[in-house]
Amino acid sequence: MQDDLRLIGYCRVSTGEQARSGLGLAAQRRTIKAAAKAHGWELLDVVQDEGASGKDLDRPELRAALERIAAGDADGLVAAKLDRITRSVLHFATLLGWFDRARATLIALDLGIDTSTPGGRLVANVFASVAEWERDTIAARTKDGLAALRAEGKPISRSAVEDQPLLKIRIATMRSDGMTYQAIADALNAEGVATLRGGAEWRVSSIQTAAGYKRPPARPHDPVLPAIGRSRSGRSPSAARR
Repeated sequence: MQDDLRLIGYCRVSTGEQARSGLGLAAQRRTIKAAAKAHGWELLDVVQDEGASGKDLDRPELRAALERIAAGDADGLVAAKLDRITRSVLHFATLLGWFDRARATLIALDLGIDTSTPGGRLVANVFASVAEWERDTIAARTKDGLAALRAEGKPISRSAVEDQPLLKIRIATMRSDGMTYQAIADALNAEGVATLRGGAEWRVSSIQTAAGYKRPPARPHDPVLPAIGRSRSGRSPSAARR
């Protein structure tokens, strides 16, 4: 890691309760300040987003920090943990490209990485990919576990179409007979059949779910990051001309 960097520290907590207690933020600040002192970095500021999710990059203080970096007023961003910056591997990949174009540095202290080096970028991508793989694996295991409980006839917390196979077959038959989703909903409502969740009214969306229809996942949008105004030397164009 370089020891002459001008950095902005970044902290985030995801819930209002964490923000009010200040415990999570205080720990992150201590970690960042201690690292800056140990490495000789100039810590220009430490900013924080309170009660903000890490699923996207649309956060006011993060945006402001990136704009300062884009203008050449800071050399990079440092966070106590990578997931304080983002939990999305796609967004993290976008950030990596942005920092590379800006000739700026992104540091995640928990991983000991510095994206100003090729090795640091590689390690960052590996960790982000593993984290996303782990979340997907947990979700898959949960789904398999629920399926096993249903197969054994054991109750689960929420009713689903797999718990009512006869109703699932009936809806599939009605669809094969040419009935629209709305017509099926009207027929079940007229008979007073409870919905899969125990509700009193069937809707087109609930019939689609029972029939096995799944909406295609929305394509994630690339985050819009600040325009880069830094020169190749790492200074803003106005500073370079002076």
